[in-house]
Amino acid sequence: MPTGSFSAKAYSFFDTLLWIACLNLLWIVFSVAGLGVLGVGPATAAAHILVRRRVRGEAAPLLRAFTREFGRNFGRGNGLALPVMLAGAALTLNWNYFSATGDLLSQLMAAGVFLAAILVVAVVCHLFPMFARYELPLAQYLVMSSRFALRHLAGTAILLFVTAAALYASQALPGLIPFFSIGAWLYVTGWLCDRFFAANDESVMADGLARAAGGGGAAAGAGSGAGTSAGAADASGGAAGYGAGRPPRSTESVIA
Repeated sequence: MPTGSFSAKAYSFFDTLLWIACLNLLWIVFSVAGLGVLGVGPATAAAHILVRRRVRGEAAPLLRAFTREFGRNFGRGNGLALPVMLAGAALTLNWNYFSATGDLLSQLMAAGVFLAAILVVAVVCHLFPMFARYELPLAQYLVMSSRFALRHLAGTAILLFVTAAALYASQALPGLIPFFSIGAWLYVTGWLCDRFFAANDESVMADGLARAAGGGGAAAGAGSGAGTSAGAADASGGAAGYGAGRPPRSTESVIA
């Protein structure tokens, strides 16, 4: 059928809904299989890797691919998730403590805890999509996702809105949770982050090429061939950005 026809669009839409529902079920099953605490991280990592592949048009059997990525990223996924879960538990305890009292200092502390929780959610929205896209040292994912969230506030606001909408829909219709809520949140945030990162990569590459051209021009004016090499090295450093020269999982440049 023609790709632009209504039938093709309807088929693509319902195929995506079914894929999201299957992803939702796999995330829950594998999280439970990992005893919850040890399953959430690798399940989320596997889900975002598969979301990115689907966004890029790569087809693969979902169950087999999810199982493979869950096992492959079990250690690194927990290395990302456990610090976040500890931070979330600490913020929850502090919120319950400070919000229960009515004095001014406690209310100010509760407000600070609330703002810190928003920051943690913003970091989490970027964290696993970044893991799915880039190859970085494990500790750098938390640092770089935090920096990206703070530097790109418009995108962060969109991700927070999507997260709030998913939570609201799940509270209003709890029946969505076992079928769509988690999978839809993973898919939409992964799709958005992939576009945010791609736009940032293009910007970094453009800046690197501009610096390389500037360095090459200066070298030509001075009659020195070494300037061109320096300009190219500068471009390479600019494109590496956050990744400190580490190659990304994809062919795009590492974010900065």
